[in-house]
Amino acid sequence: MNRIIQGDCLNVLPTLPKACARLLYLDPPFNTGSSQRRTTTTVTAVEEDAAGDRHGFGGRRYRSTPGDEHAYDDDFDDFIGFLLSRIEAAMPCLTDDASIFVHLDWREVHYAKVALDQLLGRDHFMNEIIWAYDFGGRSKKRWPTKHDSILWYVRDRKHYIFDYDAMD
Repeated sequence: MNRIIQGDCLNVLPTLPKACARLLYLDPPFNTGSSQRRTTTTVTAVEEDAAGDRHGFGGRRYRSTPGDEHAYDDDFDDFIGFLLSRIEAAMPCLTDDASIFVHLDWREVHYAKVALDQLLGRDHFMNEIIWAYDFGGRSKKRWPTKHDSILWYVRDRKHYIFDYDAMD
C-alpha cells in the first residue's frame, strides 16, 4: 500500500487489510495532565551561501517555516485502556513476523509494560530501548527526565525481523 492515513486509528484500523503491516509503532500522548500545543514545521534545504535558521551535518543549512498549530488534552482517566484498545485494534493488521514498538515516558511506561505483558504475553517482550537526549530544561530540584522508553514486543519470538547491519 505504501501510504499514510491520517485519522483516529480506532476508525481507520478496521478498514485495513489483514496482515498488511510488519511494524506497529505507537507514539501516544504521554498523559502529562495538561493541554499540549504543537506547531507543524516544514524544513527545506537552502544553498550554502543562503541564510538558514537551522544547521545540519557537513555545514548544510535549512530554513524552517512554521505551519498549523494543533492542540490536544493530554489527560486520561484510563490511559492504559486508551493504549490497549488501539493495540488490540491493530493486531489483525500485523503479519506473523511483526514487531510492536510503544514509545512512552516515565509517567506510564511501567504500567504499560505490565499491561502489555498481559495482552501480548510476557515472553513476547524483546527489550526496552532507551532514547536518551540532552536538550530542554534541567531542573535544579530533581534529576532531569532526559530519556523516553520504547518497549519492543514481537508476535513470534522465533520469527521476526532484526537487521543488525542497519543499526547506527
